[in-house]
Amino acid sequence: MTGFDRAELDEMVQRWIEANKKAEAAGDWKPLADMYAEDATYGWNYGPKQDFMAVGREEIREVALGLEMKGLEGWEYPYQEFVIDERSGNVIGLWKQISDAKREDGSNYSVYGIGGSWFRYGGDFQWSWQRDFFDFGNVSALFMEMIGNNALSKGMQGRIQRSISGDPLPGWYPVGTAPVPLW
Repeated sequence: MTGFDRAELDEMVQRWIEANKKAEAAGDWKPLADMYAEDATYGWNYGPKQDFMAVGREEIREVALGLEMKGLEGWEYPYQEFVIDERSGNVIGLWKQISDAKREDGSNYSVYGIGGSWFRYGGDFQWSWQRDFFDFGNVSALFMEMIGNNALSKGMQGRIQRSISGDPLPGWYPVGTAPVPLW
């Protein structure tokens, strides 16, 4: 391992946080793709049967940050903490998932627990690799609560309809068949 300058990694994290805030405010995460290397990969797992993997900056832009974030306009993903290893360039960011929709008591719908992103820094203020992790059980429970309370936005209703349509979606693979290893 070659190592990275700690100040550069700290600046990358700050740039990432600011870019995420802008994306959330705009309801458009596609501009975040500019923070990935041309050949970067970005993936996550949805349980025992499905992996998602976007390969390359443009697939990250159009699929991971475009299609996969469609319906999540109004949601925020505030980072709670970062762990940075300058020797390897690995960065772990822990975040919450908070909807702009509110319960009757005035509290926002929010995923219980915490999710995270594991990044690998590639230099030049770009990520070379990202893998997200989250508690799918808590995410599912929140969406079921929101469905029961008629609290889903039209975009989120469309997202759920798209996911249950049975049509294969870009970037989704049976576990173990993604074009690059998930982990």
